[in-house]
Amino acid sequence: MKLGLVTYNLAKDWSLEKIIDLCSRAGFEAVELRTTHAHGVEPTISADERRRVRELFESSPVKLLSFGTVCEYHSPERSEVERNIELTKAFVKLAYDTGAIGVKVRPNRLMEDYGIPREKTIRQIGKALKVCGDYGKEYGVEIWLEVHGYGTSDPKCIGDIMEIADHPYVGVCWNSNYTDIVDGSISYGFNLLRKWIKSVHIHELYDEKYPYKELFTLLKGAGYQRYCLAEIPESPEPERIMRYYKALWSEMIRNI
Repeated sequence: MKLGLVTYNLAKDWSLEKIIDLCSRAGFEAVELRTTHAHGVEPTISADERRRVRELFESSPVKLLSFGTVCEYHSPERSEVERNIELTKAFVKLAYDTGAIGVKVRPNRLMEDYGIPREKTIRQIGKALKVCGDYGKEYGVEIWLEVHGYGTSDPKCIGDIMEIADHPYVGVCWNSNYTDIVDGSISYGFNLLRKWIKSVHIHELYDEKYPYKELFTLLKGAGYQRYCLAEIPESPEPERIMRYYKALWSEMIRNI
């Protein structure tokens, strides 16, 4: 396992150059670029800009791992679902052009409060992911469904969606939510999703309410050899915070 950074929120106002510089100095090996942030790497950028982004990362020790989008497929409006599918495809092409391997998407909610059965929304999201997975396969880019949202942050719900998507290019982004915890452990939800986990978001490692040591042990046991991406608040001393975070991370995974 290796440590990386999500630009939400610590690095939301940084340029690509600053992201690479601080990650390099603090020992963060990869980055997920969140949409709408100051780095400006969006599907609207030109071919020359995409080439510049790729070359910038490839000439550095930091990997451009993925794009963190807000694409979602739960809406009862078919036109809105289609719009999000097309936006996902645009991010897939951006990932291909810039050298990233994944596009993170999310479910944001179930629609039972609006009279739409849980099963219908789950099936709709799963089918949309299958379409996105087919497109991702063409470019060698994976789609990662974040464990996120009202009702949809339940690992069982994510597992149901993944069973419907049933696609080798569609995986899960474990998000380290409190809703993972059952009787003090995350093992139940983790084991439901372990075969699909392609990316991991982690938050404040000092937070004793979330069993990070157990998470890292479970990841190691599952043979996970990708990145755990720190999604932490901004700070007036970012490099100092990142160095402390890396030190704590290294200690927590020691001897696992």
